[in-house]
Order: sequence, then C-alpha cells, then structure tokens
Amino acid sequence: MDQITTHVLRDADTEIKILSLGCAVMEWRVGDKSVVLGYAEPEHYRQNPASMGVICGRVANRVANAQFVMDGVTYVLPVNNPPHHLHGGPGGIGKRNWRMSQDGDCAVELRLVSEDGDQGYPGKVEFCVVMRLVGGRLTWEMDAVPDRVTPINLAQHLYFNLMGQGTVTDHTLTVAADWYTPNDPDLVPLGRIDPVKGSAFDFRTPVRLGDGDGWDGNLVLTKGAEPAAEVAAPNGLGLRLWTDRPGLQVYTSNSLARALPEGPGAAHGRFAGLCLEAQDFPNAVNEPAFGSILCSPDTPYRQVTSIEIG
Repeated sequence: MDQITTHVLRDADTEIKILSLGCAVMEWRVGDKSVVLGYAEPEHYRQNPASMGVICGRVANRVANAQFVMDGVTYVLPVNNPPHHLHGGPGGIGKRNWRMSQDGDCAVELRLVSEDGDQGYPGKVEFCVVMRLVGGRLTWEMDAVPDRVTPINLAQHLYFNLMGQGTVTDHTLTVAADWYTPNDPDLVPLGRIDPVKGSAFDFRTPVRLGDGDGWDGNLVLTKGAEPAAEVAAPNGLGLRLWTDRPGLQVYTSNSLARALPEGPGAAHGRFAGLCLEAQDFPNAVNEPAFGSILCSPDTPYRQVTSIEIG
C-alpha cells in the first residue's frame, strides 16, 4: 500500500496540513482554532465515508441512476448512494493516493492519472491540483487533461466550523445567488433552475444556519460577484470564497455521524460542519440545460477556487 505523504503550508497565523490521499485538507488552523473537521490519522482517509476534506471526482455530486449516455453509448457507473453515483464513486479520485511535490511553506502540487474505465468513466485523465497559501487565502488550481471526450466536475469537500467546536448553527451564511437547482427527495436536481426568492435557499442576505432544517443543494452563483460566499461565526472569524465555477453546493452536514477517530476540530455529528462545494451543476451529464461538463484534449478542465479565513 502506498505511503500517505503529508505537507504543511504556513502563512502568518494560518497552518494547513495537506495529505496526498485525496488531496485532503486534514487540518486548517487559524491561531489557536482548528476550523475544519478531520480525522485523527492520515490512514483514516483511506476509508473516509464522508469525503472529509478531499477533492471529489471525476464527477462530484450525484449522477442520477449511476449512468449517462454519450454519443449513443450508455456508461454505467458504480452505485454508492443507492440508486445513484456520488462524488466519483467508491474508488473516485478522493480515495486515491496522489503524487505530491512540495514547494516550501507556500505551495504543494499533487498529480494523479486515472486510467480509461476508472469507475466506469471513459478515457484516461491526467489530474493536477496545485494548492497555494498566500495571505491566509488557500487557492486550489485544479486541472484535468483527458485523452478523449469525458465528463469532469471537481469539488473540494471541506467541512468548516469556525468555532472549532460544537455546531455551525450560530454561523451565518451569505451567497451571491439569485437562482438554485431544486432537488428531488434523493437530492438529485429536478432539471429546473428556479429563483431563490421564497425558497429555503435564499442566502442573498445573511442567514443563521440554526434557523433552518439543514441544507443540501446547489446554488447558481451570480457571475462576477466577489466574493461568491461569506460566512461569519460568533467568535469573530469569517470565511470568504471565490470561484470560477457556476455552482455552489451548500451542505450543513445533515447526516454526518462519527465514523472514525476525530482530529482536533469539532466533533463529528449533525450540523457539525458547513461544506461550500464550488462545482458545475449536479447531474449535468444527464441535464443538457445545466451546461456541458464534457472535456476533451482540446478543451481540458480547469477550476480556480480560493477560500480565506481570518
């Protein structure tokens, strides 16, 4: 079994521990606070039932009924969220050990080759993720170059709790989004794009997360809005997120449970963390109205997302 490599990025009072396994952010400290949820040991990330801290893919979020059709061919994917396919499957890139190259305190590069047929997806894909920490802001530059046309949609899956303990119910969230993609009971989008006005997904003004029943859905980000999302916690810490992706999954760890020994952040449980997953729209591979996530050698995948906590 490949050894898991670790590296710590440091900038002023921010320290971020990164693993080669899944490109996971295992720990993020600001001063004396651990502001993300994690597991106690790197080896725990080989199991990682909650996709804790990793990069999800090849296709993040849900693919309805674990299949899609491309050029008349039906591709059947492994079911790991019955009857659907979630976050790239049980052996997706978030469960794989990447090759890590370190660049001092400021950056780390991770690479992975996903072979043709991996988790049912067509084509060989070369993935590269560069993570840089500058001024307390962590930036993910995610690139993927396939050797043929194939769907790609990546998302970071960190669970934030700026208090470092308890739940996120006293955090407030603001998102620059006038529209969202409503879900069916399985959390698969219905194929519509609806206004957030009058819905539970209206975060255009700050929403206290304890004032709802929990969230797990995709918002349509307003182009050019900077930042795309902001979080504030009672201890004065704040989070800001910027991204070039059109969507943002807001997930308040509604079904999170303690599965493995925990790291120094908040204890795992319902509402223990907030995920803000920059992405293309869920199930876009089966919903033409959501825009194409097909990439090719001539049109490779690229995402740039930044998160600042301070």
